[in-house]
Amino acid sequence: MIHILKTILLYPLSIIYGCITFCRNKLYDQNIFNSTAFNLPVISVGNLSLGGTGKTPHIEYLIRLLSPTNKIATLSRGYKRKTSGFIIGNKNSTIEQIGDEPLQYFLKFEKIVVAVDEKRVNGIEKIRYHHPELSAILLDDAFQHRAVSPGLNILITEYNQLYCDDLVIPAGRLREWPTGSDRANLIIVSKSPRALSIIEREKTIHALQPKKHQSVYFSFVQYGKLVAFTKKAKAILSLDKINTDIILLTGIAKPTPLIKKLSKDYNSLQHIKYSDHHSFTISDIKHIAAAYEQLNSNNKIIITTEKDIMRLSLPSILNEIPDIPIFYIPIEICFHGNDKKEFDRKILDYVGTN
Repeated sequence: MIHILKTILLYPLSIIYGCITFCRNKLYDQNIFNSTAFNLPVISVGNLSLGGTGKTPHIEYLIRLLSPTNKIATLSRGYKRKTSGFIIGNKNSTIEQIGDEPLQYFLKFEKIVVAVDEKRVNGIEKIRYHHPELSAILLDDAFQHRAVSPGLNILITEYNQLYCDDLVIPAGRLREWPTGSDRANLIIVSKSPRALSIIEREKTIHALQPKKHQSVYFSFVQYGKLVAFTKKAKAILSLDKINTDIILLTGIAKPTPLIKKLSKDYNSLQHIKYSDHHSFTISDIKHIAAAYEQLNSNNKIIITTEKDIMRLSLPSILNEIPDIPIFYIPIEICFHGNDKKEFDRKILDYVGTN
């Protein structure tokens, strides 16, 4: 009841915000605002909502798909970094310089170029100047960045919170009206059930009502094996999950699927939640360490996400946690059935022919 009342009260503000974004998009559509296209493959990956749809692992999927045969780059704005302008990641880069997601790309994939720039047109031009051999550029979270006209626009929406069922902020979580989805070439329904029936699939596609130029694909999350992060964690040779109690530490938009996953695997779970892209402080670490010490168990560990590990890797933070067993759980994206073959072909054909 409270949620419904809050939505009703905020809806007039959503209309105002939606109208502003609608007018902005129209100015781009009518070429009153300039949108730059480039003569090399540029793939944009984004969403209509504020976050939590899984852009980062989908970017990583594209990197794994393309990098064996192509020289590629990723370009992000570098959310919450303490720098500005164009920067190419290097071995000395930190989250403060390029942001957590770009740093994650750089550390995981040796052969790619990772760059950040809040002005994507400038970023693409600078990348091409420094790396003219590039075959393609992946734009991270750029669906609303209309100054660039990508050759391929990928829109991600979450299975349990489709953009067609949501409202514009602040009453909902959308950055613009659902009609903005018309700009997409490919629509990915992320975080879908591993067992997805034909009926569920068709029901979702019917709700999205894709246009003739759009293809819809369904992906799901595959969790990997735990990776030891701290010295204390690396000293643990084996884990008896059934008899192990965990503290789950997250600073991501939607941790619920991970909570459900780990709750099934371990004896007990205590969740310490921070906001998306949270910058950990010494005070936070002391709070986390105290929670760990207070956990009444002989077998206890802390598990976090790969993205959060980037923000825990700062020397000032890392020095405070060597005696706490902290692990992280990596994730990868998988596609259902023939979706993988068809999606891969679309991407490879686009890059290959351009």
